Amino acid sequence: MATEGGGKEMNEIKTQFTTREGLYKLLPHSEYSRPNRVPFNSQGSNPVRVSFVNLNDQSGNGDRLCFNVGRELYFYIYKGVRKAADLSKPIDKRIYKGTQPTCHDFNHLTATAESVSLLVGFSAGQVQLIDPIKKETSKLFNEERLIDKSRVTCVKWVPGSESLFLVAHASGNMYLYNVEHTCGTTAPHYQLLKQGESFAVHTCKSKSTRNPLLKWTVGEGALNEFAFSPDGKFLACVSQDGFLRVFNFDSVELHGTMKSYFGGLLCVCWSPDGKYIVTGGEDDLVTVWSFVDCRVIARGHGHKSWVSVVAFDPYTTSVEESDPMEFSGSDEDFQDLLHFGRDRANSTQSRLSKRNSAESRPVSVTYRFGSVGQDTQLCLWDLTEDILFPHQPLSRARTHTNVMNATSPPAGSTGNSVTTPGNSAPPPLPRSNSLPHSTVSSAGSKSSVADGAIASGVSKFATLSLHDRKDRHHEKDHKRNHSMGHISSKSSDKLNLVTKTKTDPAKTLGTPLCPRMEDVPLLEPLICKKIAHERLTVLIFLEDCLVTACQEGFICTWGRPGKVVSFNP
Repeated sequence: MATEGGGKEMNEIKTQFTTREGLYKLLPHSEYSRPNRVPFNSQGSNPVRVSFVNLNDQSGNGDRLCFNVGRELYFYIYKGVRKAADLSKPIDKRIYKGTQPTCHDFNHLTATAESVSLLVGFSAGQVQLIDPIKKETSKLFNEERLIDKSRVTCVKWVPGSESLFLVAHASGNMYLYNVEHTCGTTAPHYQLLKQGESFAVHTCKSKSTRNPLLKWTVGEGALNEFAFSPDGKFLACVSQDGFLRVFNFDSVELHGTMKSYFGGLLCVCWSPDGKYIVTGGEDDLVTVWSFVDCRVIARGHGHKSWVSVVAFDPYTTSVEESDPMEFSGSDEDFQDLLHFGRDRANSTQSRLSKRNSAESRPVSVTYRFGSVGQDTQLCLWDLTEDILFPHQPLSRARTHTNVMNATSPPAGSTGNSVTTPGNSAPPPLPRSNSLPHSTVSSAGSKSSVADGAIASGVSKFATLSLHDRKDRHHEKDHKRNHSMGHISSKSSDKLNLVTKTKTDPAKTLGTPLCPRMEDVPLLEPLICKKIAHERLTVLIFLEDCLVTACQEGFICTWGRPGKVVSFNP
């Protein structure tokens, strides 16, 4: 995928990058792929996905890796930053005919050195339960496709359960299964259990217990991804209709909703303490939503195409029990503030809880999350005190480092420059070198109603005349991949007050469901780097590294600062 800007420097693939905590390095010997290492021709294929599990074996090397590429599924020992990958010896390899694996999930609760339960969803709608260590295939669910004929978009074990799992489909339905039950030989009959705004939950009506135990119908269009909260009590779902919906999983109650700026939402994740949810999608933005307040608290713009994965980094999310320190964004200032270690990750949730209940606020919070997209770029973001608690006085230096003031309103809004809540209006900041320097002319081919706020030429963001931008883009349609196409034709939710006209996005824009761009802080990424030739589909944060993967089938390991060891390949 060609990058904007056209310059040689823009097309260069980065193999390292620096943040405040130090240097992250790509480890070429720790790259996993198909054994022949040949780039996969990904046209028409489902996204490459990666799942990890730790078997807690005595060898100290209990990490296992599963990934799908086209019709193939691989299961390897993952050696991470310690040793080179040996691609000649997959523990298990499967090639499927007539259908492709689309997603997978390990049961971490039951995993041992001798046995592991892996769920695999498929493009034709089936779900397989396999044990790649014993090389067994124990069960196939929805085998005759009587339950759902559409592609499986997401499959996950229910947290804390050895037998329950949840499956989402492109049909917009989710199903709760029990591995102990059969799926029956006839299509299931359903009985309404609960109905709410834009969702319904049915139980399976039969004489004997069978799968699915529950059927959830959520929103309009495909249900693209779901994620359980860290305590397992809540479920966040993102759909092609552009909505985030958060449910209490046990009581089947809708907790809150949020609407994308435009287009479908593609990915979702929870903060380690369950207090914030981040989504990404076809509006090229990352959106931060407060679980407690049920509102958008920030958006982030750094990607130039759809955002495919968002993930929090629990090892860099920090709770500092001291006064917020001032820094100007240089590496040295923050070098001592963040450190890595198992004790930090394990204690993050309890310390965050302590932080949020503290009256005197003696601690400082920084949440780190990342995103990857179809623009082949990795972005890292910090969610800091000035965003989380905007009415508390903080150092100006800190605020300006992490927040990009929204100086370009969307079409139809007033042309006033609005700064982050709690700050006095600063002069426009020079653009950070970590942001992509595309030319402003590139905006012409990728215009949208939202371009007034989200400039493709971000290097001009702080200096472009507001009225010029508003006038230039007011009437243009978004031409890339029909980003706005699905909303007006598919959405029939009463909840979002959308009517089936071309002005649909404007009906929710400016409401609590979808605040205007200038009404919430706009984050800028700490780093924004092109790291692949093909669209990125995986981002996972591990203790001593982060893992990315692209559609060519290459799974890359990036060693964290101070965690890279030299080894013989």
